[in-house]
Amino acid sequence: MAQRHGNGGTDQVWAALGGAPELTERIVYGGPPGLLPARLPVRALARATVAGCALAAAELTALRTGRPLPTVRVDEGAVATAFVSERHLRIDGRAPSGFAPLSRFWRTADGWVRTHANYPHHRDRLLHALGLPPTVQPADVEAEFAGRRAEEIQETVYAAGGLAVAARSPEEWAAHGQGATVATHPLLTRQRIGPSAPPRPLPALAGDPLLPAQGLRVLDLTRVIAGPVATRTLALLGADVLRIDAPQLPESQDAHNDTGFGKRSAALDLAARSGRATFDDLLADADVVVTGYRPGCLDRFGLAPEALAERRPGLVVARLSAWGDDGPWGGRRGFDSLVQVACGIAAVEAHEDGAPGALPAQALDHGTGYLLAAAVLRSLTEQAGHGGSTLTTLALARTAHWLLHGLADHEHGHAPDDRAAAAPYDADRHLSTVGSPAGRLRHALSPVAFDGGPATWATPPGRCGSDTPVWR
Repeated sequence: MAQRHGNGGTDQVWAALGGAPELTERIVYGGPPGLLPARLPVRALARATVAGCALAAAELTALRTGRPLPTVRVDEGAVATAFVSERHLRIDGRAPSGFAPLSRFWRTADGWVRTHANYPHHRDRLLHALGLPPTVQPADVEAEFAGRRAEEIQETVYAAGGLAVAARSPEEWAAHGQGATVATHPLLTRQRIGPSAPPRPLPALAGDPLLPAQGLRVLDLTRVIAGPVATRTLALLGADVLRIDAPQLPESQDAHNDTGFGKRSAALDLAARSGRATFDDLLADADVVVTGYRPGCLDRFGLAPEALAERRPGLVVARLSAWGDDGPWGGRRGFDSLVQVACGIAAVEAHEDGAPGALPAQALDHGTGYLLAAAVLRSLTEQAGHGGSTLTTLALARTAHWLLHGLADHEHGHAPDDRAAAAPYDADRHLSTVGSPAGRLRHALSPVAFDGGPATWATPPGRCGSDTPVWR
């Protein structure tokens, strides 16, 4: 690998994480150029978020070993492969299920709308909002949308608990109440919460590979991609990650086969007294709680960040949402594909015929996932020295704003275009195969790498919800 200093995207990420600037000199970049081609600097986003995460892991490793900071190695081939890990996944040779037929762009009377109906309950709510039967064909939905305005569809579907977003340009998003709110926030925020708590020194690391999160316990209350990518990374680094899902919410085993590496998965009904008691027992020994539900959704279970810190002083809390914690859409559901459409990315990446486009990866999800893991690692490093409980807040819409503005302006000026020559590369170098309860999995390796660190996860994914909710 050739070393390159002054990487602007990484510098921005590391500054947002509150890290010492001189540590970025320990990052070595390499690999083929021209991957993840797009008009926007997706490659820079991917490289910077992975580099920031790996550097945070190396920093925690140095703290726990007492040795100099290990060299961080960022391979662009590994990064590009990991950012489309769900596309590389094979289960006994079978490709996982992708977007459902009703999760797509639709032409409307005045523009475009994108829907998300991968989960059965979201599909049901979408069709109910449109007054269409469950047996409807996509052509019938297309006809229904063609006679209605995009904004009206968006609000009607949202009111029914479904997911649909009108396509906007970046300028239209900037003028929208949520876009204006997002623009007032940094890429991520980290703050002290709860009562004072003494430092929690971490035991010295031993063994090979070096696992900076070894001995730490992480409660994972996240779904889909961004949050699970973060906790998958913490599991790679040695944390005991226990994912908790509500038994009544369906989850895709195919998705879990991609993001469940190194973790365990349990079903727990937090609305039941027994479920809450079990969660309280887990929280009493937890070091980290990561949540990925829309703001306020978990508060009724007593799981607001401040309440968690009150019950477990010294806790590191990381919270992820689609649109952010405030603004008119602060409480709305959302996914990467919808955020791309609302904030103007789909317009920037439009096809030659004017139809809205998409990024070459679900880069908001993956990039925010690595940012989330990095923030947890940095908070653990700081907590070991200074104590206290911390809350980190991230949002896909904030990452989108950074890609469209702060990162794009830095990388390319005001007319970004990163589509030049998609270089061929050997993705197989960054894939591995392992047996699992779901079958033989071909999967992407983690791009988070530093000297002495782990090359892959200790365990493959299990079956969703099949583990007992106890710590190892």
